[in-house]
Amino acid sequence: MPEQIKKRLEEEIKALERELTTELPAEIKRAVALGDLSENAEYHMAKQRQVFVNARLGQLKKRMGELAMVNLINIPRDKVGFGATIVVFDSSKNEEITYKLVTSEESDVTIGLISTTSPIGRALLGKKLGDVATVVTPNGKRELEILKLTTIHDVVEKEITVIDVVEE
Repeated sequence: MPEQIKKRLEEEIKALERELTTELPAEIKRAVALGDLSENAEYHMAKQRQVFVNARLGQLKKRMGELAMVNLINIPRDKVGFGATIVVFDSSKNEEITYKLVTSEESDVTIGLISTTSPIGRALLGKKLGDVATVVTPNGKRELEILKLTTIHDVVEKEITVIDVVEE
């Protein structure tokens, strides 16, 4: 898992746990001290926030578990998978586009970072060089021909080679 994503998720989990164990109980206690709970907006808002924080905490912990299970061995070496950079020809736009498949936390379509769970990401997964992926979008079907494929393994091997050269 990319370290910056892990760090960001851990920070959010830590902040939510602090809010859940320290800040919200204090808010609820203050609201209870005001009296009649049936008409106490502060109490109801604090309780609603508590439910939201619990739910978000559960989502984040689940996502951390999912990301921790990403294993390079399971990512194909000759097909599109997580971490791959793909140059495609989009026949509907008549142009070449470069995408990199990333986690949903990292995705930013404006710079070509697309999630493996996005429609384009799902359509490209498992495809090889020369394959055509059909993507159904709100604007209609798009056909993307894979012109160039760089897998995460290619990137890792290149980094290892660079490190070896620098050390010599």
